[in-house]
Amino acid sequence: MRFNDAVLGGFFLALSIAVLLNIQGFPNIPGQKIGPAAFPGMIAIVLACCSVALIWRGWRERREQHLVAIGAWLSSPRHVRNFLVTAGALVFYILAADKLGFLVCGTVILLAMFLTLKVKASHAIPLALVAPVVIHLIFYKLLRVPLPWGVLPVLW
Repeated sequence: MRFNDAVLGGFFLALSIAVLLNIQGFPNIPGQKIGPAAFPGMIAIVLACCSVALIWRGWRERREQHLVAIGAWLSSPRHVRNFLVTAGALVFYILAADKLGFLVCGTVILLAMFLTLKVKASHAIPLALVAPVVIHLIFYKLLRVPLPWGVLPVLW
């Protein structure tokens, strides 16, 4: 699916305006000329300028490019299924990660995705069991980012 540049530009322009309005409430730091709103404000201004350029380009090309162009992959059941499984996996993780934990959710998600993508079960099951543990170790030990334990007790 492809959106006309004017549509995307309008979305990003609205986002930059929302950021600019939101940073107005950021407090000033006494004794400093640059406060916490400076960097997000600069990014929002640059984003707004790029958005205007996208809107202009999309407006000029409106005859050749429709507002929304549906991709060929939407007519393929296999691609639609893979997309829905991926989106479902993200929703499942968002809803269940705190209760079930990263290790359980990661295993379920990987196994579902591997089997959907026709990976042999002899490869999918061990990978789905080992990969979340390795990822958890990297985040927990090396990066010091705590991932939810959920139903499992803290192991280390």
